[in-house]
Amino acid sequence: MTSGEAAKPLSISRQSLQRMPVYLELLKKIKADGKSHVSAAFIASELGLHPVQVRKDLASVSSVDGNPRIGFALDGLIDDMAEFLGCNNAHEAVVAGVGNLGRALLSYKNFDRYGLAVIAGFDTSRDVIGTTVAGKEIFDASRIAELCARLGVHIGIITVPAEAAQSTCDAMIAGGVLAVWNFAPVHLSVPDGVIVSNENLAASFAALSSRLSQANKK
Repeated sequence: MTSGEAAKPLSISRQSLQRMPVYLELLKKIKADGKSHVSAAFIASELGLHPVQVRKDLASVSSVDGNPRIGFALDGLIDDMAEFLGCNNAHEAVVAGVGNLGRALLSYKNFDRYGLAVIAGFDTSRDVIGTTVAGKEIFDASRIAELCARLGVHIGIITVPAEAAQSTCDAMIAGGVLAVWNFAPVHLSVPDGVIVSNENLAASFAALSSRLSQANKK
């Protein structure tokens, strides 16, 4: 890290973690505009956040000290945040379940900004197996363990129906996958040492709808 050893906590809240890629994109944009420093107040105003929250988030991943007059050095902040998010490391992933969501993830072009390369997909449909999506080949789901092991893939993305999620997860882990990004609406049982991040789209919509309802009552 160009700014020295960043003081990273053992844990960081999910909300703060979700803000980190947003910060990183904004910081890169500010740097591209020719700026060398940025204040927490400016970041907060651009993103609709409180400056105190921004300072806490930045301090959780970076040791860069802000100057009261000119703000934080962009280069140090960007380097530390990219390191924290793993953007400087190459991670390859596969997607199991090539429906609408799976296709969208296979086609998404910005994962590489965060060091992620989705390299292949898996499905059970004979109409899908052997085709390509965004240049990535779709294989028979029965080969998940075999190909994950052969390719050295450590990240698996699950977009299959709930009833197939656990067996898909088991196959990925058998192939050496160490982290699972789960979009299926089901709890997955995994061995110690395997990381699972759940994305429940229905729950996210329910939270959004609830906040909208509360806002309309004001």
